[in-house]
Amino acid sequence: MKGKQTIWDMVRSLAVIGAVVALIYVFVPHDEDADPTRVVDYRVELITARRAAPYPVAAPQGLSADWRATSVTYERRNANSWHLGFLDPDGQYVAVEQSTEEPRKYVPRVTQRAEKTDATRSLGNATWQVWEGAKYNALVREEQGHTTVVTGTAPVDRLAAMVQALEAKKG
Repeated sequence: MKGKQTIWDMVRSLAVIGAVVALIYVFVPHDEDADPTRVVDYRVELITARRAAPYPVAAPQGLSADWRATSVTYERRNANSWHLGFLDPDGQYVAVEQSTEEPRKYVPRVTQRAEKTDATRSLGNATWQVWEGAKYNALVREEQGHTTVVTGTAPVDRLAAMVQALEAKKG
């Protein structure tokens, strides 16, 4: 039976392959406790957005390294929408959203259907409207020709910390 394989030969081959795979798995380091958050560098997108947007684009200055940027987009075709997402030091999500879209439609969409309250916060030299929702809270400021929203799963005080760090510039 030279040149013919038996089922027993296949089983032995599979056992050898399985043992090699198991050894590789055991000896290749993997950290189950590692943070899976992918941090992004948003500087290039910020420069681009500040040049292209018809309004001063807001981004934080001077936040501690505990704040990690996780997402960034600027979509000119989508009502000049600027998005910059972060995880705060407690792991809560905080996003800066700006757009020229009609605030009545835009704010509920980016705040996951949060609702306007009667409360306001004076931060810096501006008054921000407090919105609350089941999923996200928000601080909203309607400005000439655009709306700025700081929203996320973080409590309003943490959103206020982001608002105070914002610097709006035109490029």
